[in-house]
Amino acid sequence: MRKKIYWIEGDGIGPEIWRAARPVINAALAKESDLALEWIELPAGEKAQAETGTPLPQATLQALLNADIAMKGPLGTPIGTGIRSLNVALRQGLDLYACIRPIRYFYGLETPVKHPERVNMVIFRENMEDVYAGIEFAAGSRESRKLIAFLREELGAGKIHETAAVGIKPMTENGSKRLIRRALRFALDNRQESLTLVHKGNIMKFTEGAFRQWGYDLAAREFGTETCTEKNPQPGKLLIKDRIADAMFQEVLLKPEQYHVLATPNLNGDYLSDALAAQVGGLGLAPGVNMSDKLAFFEATHGTAPTIAGQDRANPGSVILCGALLLEHMGVPAAAARICASVEKAIAAKKVTEDLAAQIPGAKTVGCAAFGDIIGENL
Repeated sequence: MRKKIYWIEGDGIGPEIWRAARPVINAALAKESDLALEWIELPAGEKAQAETGTPLPQATLQALLNADIAMKGPLGTPIGTGIRSLNVALRQGLDLYACIRPIRYFYGLETPVKHPERVNMVIFRENMEDVYAGIEFAAGSRESRKLIAFLREELGAGKIHETAAVGIKPMTENGSKRLIRRALRFALDNRQESLTLVHKGNIMKFTEGAFRQWGYDLAAREFGTETCTEKNPQPGKLLIKDRIADAMFQEVLLKPEQYHVLATPNLNGDYLSDALAAQVGGLGLAPGVNMSDKLAFFEATHGTAPTIAGQDRANPGSVILCGALLLEHMGVPAAAARICASVEKAIAAKKVTEDLAAQIPGAKTVGCAAFGDIIGENL
């Protein structure tokens, strides 16, 4: 039996981390199942630009619209100029509304916190609205001046300077609820202790405050027999709670063991997922998946690292662990567990890429390809 997996190589370090990761994923699956993966490459990013004249060919988007599983390496995102983001274009074009990031610690890494092993969370971040809606206008532009004039004259927002850059933060009940519903279902299916709604509703009362309230309303209406709140805790039920976003950063540092599944608007989840990754060793070992109701699109959570591209210095761990998530999603959890154990064994042996070696006293630095080989041998 064969399962078709579409994949995008990515820019920068993308080609080398893929060469290291794919054999590990194939080998782990072969040890636990008769199923084999048929990898079908789709062009995107710099490679597609060179071959087709566009960074996101329509054929690539169409193939993904008809797919149920795909993987990708990092794609470049220009800062300040050029296209907004290929990643955003893919998420919006494919309705990948849920960005899911599991955060866990691998023993052997020396991290900035005393007890990284207490961090074991899954973040569900809304992926389509909030700042990812991309509604903003440059300072001094005709569009921004027109919008500012409307806000001042029609809505009484007189404190906006006419030269300001302006962005709009849309958040809908439907968009928020479908993300929170997915997080609730995951928490219940995996017997988690709590789900926390992370928001800035004390200031942004009608956007993030609404996200919080929609979450509580949804839990009560659709999952009422299985959930409870901090006002009325009930043993054996999933505890629904909420935290202000800035306070949450303190909470995950001081009391991470009290948090299990987080549901967040876009920007809060963006910040928190990277901060939590740093607590357990960095983005080099941080997998993720973006999901619609049809497609699971697994991707490395780090960037393209152009300064080390082609130098065999990159860490393929994020893509390898994305493979573990993929195998678990496909119903082969034993293969996924085998990959995670192999990564931990490589760390214990202190033969790792340079980003991890900096966090492991006495470690030997190996290249991207060698690290992939070591993890493969550990399977």
